[in-house]
Amino acid sequence: MHKSRILRSAASVIAAGVLLAGCSQAPAEPSDSSSGRQTAAPVAPSGSPAAAGQGPKKPDSGPDPAKLPVGSLYKNPSNNRNEIILADVRHTAVLIGDSQSEPMGSWPREALGSLGYKVYSVARGGTGYVAATSKSGNYIDALQRGDWVLPYGTPPLIVVEGGGNDASHAASDEQITANANRLLAALKKRYPQAKIVIIGTLAKGANAGGGRRTQVDALLGNIAAKAGAPFFSVGDWISKYQVAGDLVDGVHLNAAGHAKLSGVLAADMAAAGLRLQPDPRSAS
Repeated sequence: MHKSRILRSAASVIAAGVLLAGCSQAPAEPSDSSSGRQTAAPVAPSGSPAAAGQGPKKPDSGPDPAKLPVGSLYKNPSNNRNEIILADVRHTAVLIGDSQSEPMGSWPREALGSLGYKVYSVARGGTGYVAATSKSGNYIDALQRGDWVLPYGTPPLIVVEGGGNDASHAASDEQITANANRLLAALKKRYPQAKIVIIGTLAKGANAGGGRRTQVDALLGNIAAKAGAPFFSVGDWISKYQVAGDLVDGVHLNAAGHAKLSGVLAADMAAAGLRLQPDPRSAS
C-alpha cells in the first residue's frame, strides 16, 4: 500500500510538469512576408544603423575625381553630367564657339594663350546659339545632351564666341536671346566663381556689308550687358583691322588673319583685366 501511493504521487508530479510545459509559448521568429518563410532576425550591436532602425548602408558615391587620370570622364553627381578631368583646370580657359574658334591656331585660342591660359576648347564648326549640325547641337543643347563635355573643377574663365552661323541660318533675335540666356544661366550655375566672357560675331561692319552678322554682334552685346558679362564686339573687325584680304572664303581667316586678330583681342582682354592672375599659392 505505501509503495503504491508513492508511485501514484510521482506520476501526478510528472503529469503536472508536462501540462505546465505545454502551456508555455515558444518565442516566435519574424516572418519574411515576401516568401512566407520563417527567418531569423539579424542581430545588430547597440548603436549600429540596424539597431537604430535605419535602412541599409548607402552605396559608395563613385570614384574620387582627384584620383582619376587626366582625360577621364567623371559623372558629376551635382548635375548628373559627364565632365572631363583636366591636368590644370585652375589655369585653363574654356572656349565655347564655332569655326572661328575651332582651329588650333584660331584668333580666340591664341589670344587666350597669350594671356597665360591653357585652353580647353569645345568649339564646333557650324554651330551657334541656335544653329546646329548633324554632329553637334547648338551651344545649350550640346551641353545638355553631352555632345561635348565641360571640365570638372573650377576654371577661372569661360569664353563664349559666335553668332555667325545664327546669322546665316536666319535665326531670330528672340531665338538667339532665349538660347543665349539659357546657356549663360547654365554656365553661371555650374561655375559660379568663374568669369564668363562673350565674344561677338566677326563681320565687316554695318557700312561695309556686315549685314545680319553685324546685327547679331550688337544683339549679343545687349545680352551680355544684361547678364553682367564682359563683351568684346567684333562686328566690324574685318574692316577695322583690314583683314578682308586674309579671308579664304569671305568668312574664315587664313593663318595671317588669325594672327592679326588674336593680337587685337589679347590686348583688349588684357585691358579689361582678364589676364590670368598668378596663383596665390605660388606667389606666397
